[in-house]
Amino acid sequence: MIYCLPDSVIESFIEEDIPYGDLTTHLLGIGDQPGRIVFTTREETTICCTEEAARVLQICGAMPSACLPSGAKLAAGSEFLTADGSARSLHAAWKVALNLLEYASGIASRTERIVTAVRGANPSIAVLTTRKSFPGTKKIAIKAISAGGALPHRLGLSESILVFKQHTAFLGGLETFAGSIAALRLTARESKIIVEADTVEEALLIARSGADVVQIDKIAPARLADTVTAIRAANPNILISAAGGINEGNAAEYAASGIDIIVLSSVYFGKPADIGVTMTMQEP
Repeated sequence: MIYCLPDSVIESFIEEDIPYGDLTTHLLGIGDQPGRIVFTTREETTICCTEEAARVLQICGAMPSACLPSGAKLAAGSEFLTADGSARSLHAAWKVALNLLEYASGIASRTERIVTAVRGANPSIAVLTTRKSFPGTKKIAIKAISAGGALPHRLGLSESILVFKQHTAFLGGLETFAGSIAALRLTARESKIIVEADTVEEALLIARSGADVVQIDKIAPARLADTVTAIRAANPNILISAAGGINEGNAAEYAASGIDIIVLSSVYFGKPADIGVTMTMQEP
């Protein structure tokens, strides 16, 4: 899942920041002077979108000379991207590249810390992220969580079957829907059927219905272990996921309950990574 954003997206970021040129660099008369830009971590960071940042520099006229890949976990003080070019090109690319790096690396770093914590409590657990990323940022967000070691829960409505109470409200309720899962499976043979439960009683009903995954929403981790035991007794083959309110502070506790999957949104929101940038003038 660690892919590169297309040039059309990268160019739109540049155009948004510098639609008519750089007035400051122009008025200072420094545009043609040669220089170097260096990006450095200020804290332990799982970096992300280095490839896109390097492409920003290239499109703006600079030449990257070093670039570590997305997903690399670096100690504070690590240089990971450098480029040479005119002051005009470096200043045009600077903030666009930095914004990409800081926001994506913030998501990647939070994801990596959670993945490490939950795998310590439950080595076989899967960490998945929701489609609740801020509108317009999905391509960056999915790359970032992949760089941190997670996968998307679902990329959109077109490729997965996830049934909420908002669906079963149109079908006569959860109990009525549960009786139709066998027929649904015949229609969608290649797809997993995931059904969300708000209560332990609903989770047990879903487990007995033949669904592939029961997704338990907003059940506190202290109650979850007993719920998992009851679900496995009802259906030893069903996978159990937990969602709702899971974050860096409690993810390991959820994982220790014995669930198979953690689903969370919290990695998308938080402090950007702290990345330093220096520019120096080079000899012609």
